[in-house]
Amino acid sequence: MKKSFLLFLFGIAFSLVSFAQQTLVKGSVLDGTTGEPIPDVTVTIEGTELSTITDAKGEFSFSANVPLGEQVLKIEKVGYETKRYPIVVNQGKTVDISGMTLDFDPTDKKDLYTISISDDNLNSEDDGLTDNVSGLLQASRDVFLSAAAFDFSATFFRPRGLDNANGKVLINGIEMNKQFNGRPQWGNWGGLNDVQRNQEFSMGISANDYNFGDLAGTNNIIMRASKYRKGGRISYAAANRSYQGRIMGSYSSGLLADGWSYSVLLSRRFGNQGYVDGTLYDANSFFAAVEKKINDKHSINLTSIYAQNRRGRSTAITQEIFDLKGRQYNPFWGELNGEQRNSRIREIEEPIVMLNHYWDISKKVRLNTNVAYQFGEIANTRIDNGGTRLVTVGNESVFLGGARNPNPDYYQNLPSFFLQDPNPTAFDYQQAFIAQEAFVNDGQLNWNQLYEANASLRAQGGNSLYAIQADVIEDKQWSFNSILDADLAENIRLNAAVNYRTLNSQNYARVEDLLGGTGYLDVDFFAEEDNTTDSDDVAADLAQSDLRNPNRIVREGDRYKYNYEINAEVASAFAQAQFKYNKIDFYLGGNISRTTYQRNGIFENGFFSGEGPTGSFGKSEELEFTNYGVKAGFTYKITGKHLLDVNASKFTKAPGIRNSFSNARQTNATVTGLESEDIQSLDVSYIYRSPIVKARVTGFYSGFENGSDVGFYFTEDLAGLGVDNGDAFVQEILTNVERRHVGVEVGIEAQVTPTIKLKGAASVGQYTFQNNPDLYLTSVNFPGQLRFGDGTTNLKDVHVAGGPERAFQVGFEYRDPDFWNIGVTSNFFSNAYIDVSNLARSANFTSDFDGNTFNDYDPILAKELLKQEQFDDYMLVNIIGGKSWKVDDYFIGFFATINNVFNQDYRTGGFEQSRLANFRRIREDQSRDNGPVFGSRYFFGNGTTYYLNVYVRF
Repeated sequence: MKKSFLLFLFGIAFSLVSFAQQTLVKGSVLDGTTGEPIPDVTVTIEGTELSTITDAKGEFSFSANVPLGEQVLKIEKVGYETKRYPIVVNQGKTVDISGMTLDFDPTDKKDLYTISISDDNLNSEDDGLTDNVSGLLQASRDVFLSAAAFDFSATFFRPRGLDNANGKVLINGIEMNKQFNGRPQWGNWGGLNDVQRNQEFSMGISANDYNFGDLAGTNNIIMRASKYRKGGRISYAAANRSYQGRIMGSYSSGLLADGWSYSVLLSRRFGNQGYVDGTLYDANSFFAAVEKKINDKHSINLTSIYAQNRRGRSTAITQEIFDLKGRQYNPFWGELNGEQRNSRIREIEEPIVMLNHYWDISKKVRLNTNVAYQFGEIANTRIDNGGTRLVTVGNESVFLGGARNPNPDYYQNLPSFFLQDPNPTAFDYQQAFIAQEAFVNDGQLNWNQLYEANASLRAQGGNSLYAIQADVIEDKQWSFNSILDADLAENIRLNAAVNYRTLNSQNYARVEDLLGGTGYLDVDFFAEEDNTTDSDDVAADLAQSDLRNPNRIVREGDRYKYNYEINAEVASAFAQAQFKYNKIDFYLGGNISRTTYQRNGIFENGFFSGEGPTGSFGKSEELEFTNYGVKAGFTYKITGKHLLDVNASKFTKAPGIRNSFSNARQTNATVTGLESEDIQSLDVSYIYRSPIVKARVTGFYSGFENGSDVGFYFTEDLAGLGVDNGDAFVQEILTNVERRHVGVEVGIEAQVTPTIKLKGAASVGQYTFQNNPDLYLTSVNFPGQLRFGDGTTNLKDVHVAGGPERAFQVGFEYRDPDFWNIGVTSNFFSNAYIDVSNLARSANFTSDFDGNTFNDYDPILAKELLKQEQFDDYMLVNIIGGKSWKVDDYFIGFFATINNVFNQDYRTGGFEQSRLANFRRIREDQSRDNGPVFGSRYFFGNGTTYYLNVYVRF
């Protein structure tokens, strides 16, 4: 099939070959300071779609369809000031404009982009509790995308409603998206700002030279030694958002006379906390690239990245907590020995090593072959309060232990807990007042209490009741690809690639800290407690984390609770042909891929004993997904100023590892009804370009079918269990999910004077579920799969949560000839929605514990209770400015930003809790005068934040 597809593309290509024109425009671009050639400069003949890139010698040429008469050459590259050169083109003549220069742009905002976007993604989680997840945003010279990257990102706005798993991030052509969830792990290359300036971004599903791409675009970060300009940079940054300080130094040699080049960078980011309390930051980054140009055809580059990142996490809070403590409150930390200690630490340490071979087979054919190895771990800590002692009473084994939730925001610590009775007594009000005073005056984690509890048990010869658990993902991944770029004719290019990735992912819990204890009993006390059995011995077996090592006492550094590995492979092939003509440019592309996953259990869990697909030990069934994709698009040049751009695609996408197993920590069971997601998209853009005004208006549509999602939470209201306390910690599996994203985005800028630019951007979208997906639950608290009614949840027409659907911007920039600048933007946001409870919208909502419909069920009231919450509108004002000086051969400067100047309160997202999930319990909770006990949890945006960067470039 792959061979036939390639032959098809070659056939189209050769059938459309045209004769070269005699008219020629050529030239070269040099650094205005050093006089050295600058590679990868974009050279465009304004008013046309003719564009090219300078080669390693800084040279370029146009020979096909060159327009005659007076023209303007525009030369631009990130990090340099854009320039325009007038030329006159005559029929059959050569225009040689060699020696054009570009000057370094000290006000380039790419450095700001890396900070504001990457740091937002560092805390991206899938547990629904810690931080929000922003979309994949990219800085670009496109007006709208620039607004989305620099100004909209603070609200977790997602262009076109797309998650960052819908975009591709590459480094030197190698895909960096994680196989676990499809998202790029920004922390793997955080803190490397100065060597990440060379980026190639392809918007949406449009043509790119490296792979098939995805709906949110493809971004290739070029970290190749020879592509960095000669020189160094030292900078210091101060901020109050993610970290408090950052120091960075880098140096690049440029291409030396013997063909060698190198580039190095060191940086450190640090802070006791960011804007949110208790969010420590401790990160060290190192980068080195060495390249040898063997001859005119071959070059080999070695790149290594080490970006260790350790930071404290925060969480969503209820409205009650916000009213008492404010948006900077974080329950995860408390003081220990006079210092802040956060119980939820996320640490990333996954070095990357890659080897790249660049082969210019001929002037028209290039082959880039890459191999990369990534290893290390991601660890997330939390308090484990399931400590247990095993004692023998007669001939029976009995577990004693389990502790109350120590989190200070636990619902039993809040005033609402004491006022949940419809008619509170004076004593209830007294207890609520005491709880409120304690929470307002402190409300932080009591570390001493945990140590004291463990010390008491230790004195009695017992094990720890509390411990710090780390959930660890230890990955080893090899990646290989080979990318072909061939000019089949002056106006026809072929791109093709083959890719292969293999992953071994070790997943386990590790004892990080026994908090003063000597050991920890490796059993699941809470799960055992919730299961009634005829024999305590049977209960003892069920509670075992590993039946093959029962009642094991673990120490710090030991694996416990769960231990399994995932083996995954992805192989794919991609081909694309691009055609350029006077009035129309178009492309055709396709790909095919095969993905496999398999779980291998190392522990045998007591609740899922045995081997094979239904057990927990040994190998699961192998999941296999064969996927395909086709895309096409064209740009029609109505005139030199007016263009019409269209892109369409249809492709399937394998689910990530996360959504393929119902409960990978405890069992081999795979998701029932799992399929590849089916995606269709179409976008149509009108583009206007003149020397003064640039504008783009785009209408877009994306449709998703056969989506899946796995969630984890505790609930109290499960119907059909036949018991009065239908509570359990469950895995919620959602399949057959259909979504539709439609909308319009607009970007416009006007250079009204040589120093003043006005700009505006807008996005108006609607992102909704289009069907009622299938839903079932699994748990150790009940056998098999639990379904309700027809097995679906009523999500049709519910909005997909993920930032505001509407965003608008107006602003201006002033750039003074004396190298200082200032810009102000006003940004308005609306139509953001909460993430709803799927369980509450299933038949479970209308049913009692025995599965019968409530006799007092009111459909009108039920509709009101389940109405999706829409967040309030808000406006944010941001300011950016800077100044630079040239002193001899040095550039000295600074730039600063102030976000949310007026300290606006706003919600960036949130989710309904599923702890209460039926009509009676939700009605009761929401009708309380003093507020619900289990209200929705919200992510609140930062108040006024700043960033200041001072640098010296030489």
